[in-house]
Amino acid sequence: MPHHWWRNAVTYQIYPRSFADSNADGVGDLAGLTSKLDYLAWLGVDAIWLTPCYPSPWCDGGYDITDHRDIDPALGSLRDFDRMVAAAHERGIRVLMDIVPNHTSNRHQWFRQALSAGPGSPARDRYVFRDGKGPNGGSPPSNWESRFGGRAWSRVADGQWYLHLFAPEQPDLNWENPDVRAEFLDILRFWGRRGVDGFRVDVAAALVKDLREPLREVVGGEGSSGLDDFAANPDHPFLDRPGVHDVYREWNRVFHEFDPPLVGVAEAWVRGDRRIQYIRPGELQQAFNFEFLRVRWQAAEYRRIVTESIAAACSVGATATWALDNHDVVRQVSALGLPGDVDLRVWLASNGTDPPTDLALGTRRARAAILFVLALPGSAYLYQGEELGLPEVADLPAEVLRDPKWVRSQHKEKGRDGCRVPLPWTRDGVSFGFSSARSWLPQPAGWGTYSVQAQRGDPDSMLALYRAALRLRRSFSDDETFSWDDRHNIGDVLAFRRAGNILILVNTGATAIPLPPGELVLSSAPPEAGFLPADATAWLRHS
Repeated sequence: MPHHWWRNAVTYQIYPRSFADSNADGVGDLAGLTSKLDYLAWLGVDAIWLTPCYPSPWCDGGYDITDHRDIDPALGSLRDFDRMVAAAHERGIRVLMDIVPNHTSNRHQWFRQALSAGPGSPARDRYVFRDGKGPNGGSPPSNWESRFGGRAWSRVADGQWYLHLFAPEQPDLNWENPDVRAEFLDILRFWGRRGVDGFRVDVAAALVKDLREPLREVVGGEGSSGLDDFAANPDHPFLDRPGVHDVYREWNRVFHEFDPPLVGVAEAWVRGDRRIQYIRPGELQQAFNFEFLRVRWQAAEYRRIVTESIAAACSVGATATWALDNHDVVRQVSALGLPGDVDLRVWLASNGTDPPTDLALGTRRARAAILFVLALPGSAYLYQGEELGLPEVADLPAEVLRDPKWVRSQHKEKGRDGCRVPLPWTRDGVSFGFSSARSWLPQPAGWGTYSVQAQRGDPDSMLALYRAALRLRRSFSDDETFSWDDRHNIGDVLAFRRAGNILILVNTGATAIPLPPGELVLSSAPPEAGFLPADATAWLRHS
């Protein structure tokens, strides 16, 4: 099998507005990112993934796009983008872009044309428009609900309704329309020619819908979006339809127009047995594994996830992907400091006070978790600030919240802004080195204690742990062999071997465990008299 860089890469996710600001407007930008590439090379990542930096009204963090072939002026220009890609490649760092094929902004020229052209027009057919039900078509065409709350249909002036699985500002495209398919093939080529190495595919499972009349209803409880309920909806009308794989087979042919081929990574919130279909030969190369985000510090569940994920990936000749954090979830340091049965949405609604998170416990577990994940075979995705041990900013005031979940839920769900607060680079300063102005989302007092400057010289810091783990990982990551070590894989302990002689012990229990003989090469917490403490991971060179 030829070596493909992505099979065992560590990719660092960047939320550009919150990474680094170069022009003192309080908003991160591409020039700011370019200025920090030496840091990312020093950290030891193989690639970066940029969340959307296209022109956008920013109703949903840039995932509402008006032009897929340009850069938002607030973030820079195409020239800035080209300079960033070239600088990354000079440092051996690959670049992945976010591509958003399910929807556009309602300010996109196509949607403006659709509104002005009227019902039945070719322009309107690029989106999903339908007549309503009931007297005068006053009811939505179906009971489909938005991921952000409320119905998934909005009515326009001429009486028709359009579909938006997310915010009303994000109308869904009609992937049965050949214009849509051709447009995205050209978009892939546009960025491929500019040097990108691949794409993270947003909402990869939702592109193709069953639009046969009458539209089928989604079965689910009150308020259910149906997006994840395959038990009640085995033939789901708008998620994970068989036709979506035809799209990715077309994309794969475009990927192979480039040398080396481009890479596609599916964001597909579907079961593992269905998710693996997206990375069959001839389709995409990877699919995000979100299973660790659903579980909090449970050895038996971790063991099941690892076993099933590796087996599934191997069945199609791929490797597994692993992630603990991203721009859509509560940061791990906070989540792991809470009891496992706490609903994180309810916790956020309390401004992070009910119950209070144990940040010391969460940090210990997060340190152990990253050594667990980075030791697994396959690729890993890190989210900016994870390496600094940043907690969730759960108490952002209502007046600064930007997430559409906040509005669509009638202020019941705070949404995802708390994990998108700009990074601290220095101990002090008006925005702790992120900018010379105040940041677009307010940073907490004391944010500088988490900064790169504060941690870079501290051998016991979270940052030092990440860098050491990434460096050591390179010594065995090309060897994809993996086996559980049943002599130590007992109860609250996970034990497995990599590359023959690397033994990994993960202690998720409340008591210390004896360390077996071997050279300790890295641990998330100092051993105590030959014992690995609770909530800790160790890597040993073991014969």
